[in-house]
Amino acid sequence: MKNTLRNVFHSSKFVAGFIIFVFLLVTIIVYPLINPGSPLEQIGVGTFARPGTYVSLYDAAKTNPDRERETLRLSDADDKRLAKALSDSDRVLMVEWLGLKGVDLEGVDYQDTEALLELWHENYDSTFKPKGMTSAAQKKYKRLNDALLALQTAENLTVSSEGEELSTIKKNDYVNVSTVTNVKNLPLGTDNFGRDVLKELVGATKTSLVVGLVAGVVATLIGLTLGLLSGYIGGVVDDVIMFVTNLFTVIPGFILLILISYSISPELRGPTTVAVVIGLTSWTWTARSVRSQVISLRNRDHVNLSKLSGHSLIRIVVTDILPYIASYVVMAFILQVSSGILSEAQLSLLGLGPKTTVTPTLGLMMNWAMSYSAHINGTWWAYLPVILTITLISFSLNLMNTGLDQVFNPTLRD
Repeated sequence: MKNTLRNVFHSSKFVAGFIIFVFLLVTIIVYPLINPGSPLEQIGVGTFARPGTYVSLYDAAKTNPDRERETLRLSDADDKRLAKALSDSDRVLMVEWLGLKGVDLEGVDYQDTEALLELWHENYDSTFKPKGMTSAAQKKYKRLNDALLALQTAENLTVSSEGEELSTIKKNDYVNVSTVTNVKNLPLGTDNFGRDVLKELVGATKTSLVVGLVAGVVATLIGLTLGLLSGYIGGVVDDVIMFVTNLFTVIPGFILLILISYSISPELRGPTTVAVVIGLTSWTWTARSVRSQVISLRNRDHVNLSKLSGHSLIRIVVTDILPYIASYVVMAFILQVSSGILSEAQLSLLGLGPKTTVTPTLGLMMNWAMSYSAHINGTWWAYLPVILTITLISFSLNLMNTGLDQVFNPTLRD
C-alpha cells in the first residue's frame, strides 16, 4: 500500500491535479469562515455591479472635516475627473462640432482629454450655426459646453438637509478608506440579482462538487455491481445485464437525462435528486469496462483455487477479483465525478437543473447569467469565473486520472 501511494505521488500529473483540487476544497471550506452568510444574500438593488471596492457615500460625506479629512493637492486630479466625466458620446459630439466649424482635426486623438478640451475652448462659439444645423442640435452643443465649464469651475460640494447646510466638501478633501464606516469589497462584483458573485461562486462550487460526488458514487456502484456480476457469473445473467446495458447505451445518455429531469417536479428537483438522476443514467460504460476486466480475471489460478476451496461468490469477488480492479474503479469514479459536474451544468443551462433558493450550483449561476444576457452586456464577472471554475475542476480531476493511469497501466509506464 505504501509503495503504491509512493508511486502515485511520484506522478507529476497526479500531483498537479491533486494540488489544484485540494486548493479548491480548502477555498470552499475556509472562505465561508472569512465571509459568513448565505451565498444568495441580496446586497445590491441594481444588477451587475462591477468588481471593486464600494464605499458608503453617506458615511464618506459625514466624515469629520477636522479629524478624518485630509487636504491633498494632486496635480492630475482635475484631469482625471474630466477624463472620467467625459463619455465617449460626449467626445464624439465635440469632434463633430469642431469638424463643422472647420477646425483641422488631423492627428487629434479624441481620447486625449487635455488636447481635446484645449481645442474645444479655443474654437467653441455658441452663436455658430452652420447651414442645416437645427436649433435643437445647437442647444445640445451649448449644454455640452455648459457641462464642461461646470466640471472645470466647480470648487465645493455642499451637503445639506432640509435647507440646513451640514458640511462642505472641497475638491482637495480626501478621506482614508479605513475611517469610513461601511466599506464593501466585491472582487467579482454582483450578479443580476445583486448578490456577491465570489460568495455565490464558492457556495456553488461546494454544491456542484457534492452533486458530482453523489453522481459518481451512484454511477460507480451500479456499474461496478453489474459489471462484477455479468463478468463473473456469465451465462443468462450476463446476457440480461448486457441487454439492459446496451439498451441504455443505444439511447443517448444526455437525452435520457433531460427526459427524466423534465418529468420530475421542479419543487422536488434539488441538488441530491439531480445527482442521483445523473448517476442512474451514466453507469453503462463503467459496467462494460468492469465486465471486461472481470472476464480476464475469473479463470486465473488464484480464483480457481478459491472456487475449489468452496468459497462463496461474494468472498471470491471481494477478495480475489475486486483488489485487482480497484485502481480501475478509482479512476472510473474520478471520471464519473467530473462527468456529473458537467452534466449538472448542462442541465441547468437548459433550465432543468436544481431548483433551489437555498444554495446555488455552477450550472444555475450560468443559467442566471445567460437569462439576463450577461454575455451580451459585457458583464464578464457573472459567467467567466463560473466557466473557469468548471474548467479547473474538470482539468484537475482528469489530470489525477491520467496520473493514475500512468502508474497502474503497464503500457503507459516510462
